[in-house]
Amino acid sequence: VQLQASGGGLVQAGESLRLSCAASRFIFITHDMGWYRQAPGNQRELVAVITSGGSTNYADSVKGRFTISRDNAKNTMYLQMNLLKPEDTANYYCNAQRGPINIWGQGTQVTVSS
Repeated sequence: VQLQASGGGLVQAGESLRLSCAASRFIFITHDMGWYRQAPGNQRELVAVITSGGSTNYADSVKGRFTISRDNAKNTMYLQMNLLKPEDTANYYCNAQRGPINIWGQGTQVTVSS
């Protein structure tokens, strides 16, 4: 497994979760990393990305609530999700991208109850 996501769960609105994505060393240092999510009936959408150089970008819907980060010593990317809303409910996928190459991890389910 090249990307291993974890940390999903069931929380109430307003609570927090932290997702983790562990990657192989080669992938981690050579690829831009990101989180995507897909809710039932919806297309997969970008949540946040962090480049190999540490630059970040967020979907408008999560700006100010979610923070993406990477720990180079642990080859792990994180998504800290605060002030969760029911509309954040989805299967969250970690992604590694380098040019035309896209690598996907398995999803981790996040469910936010109102």
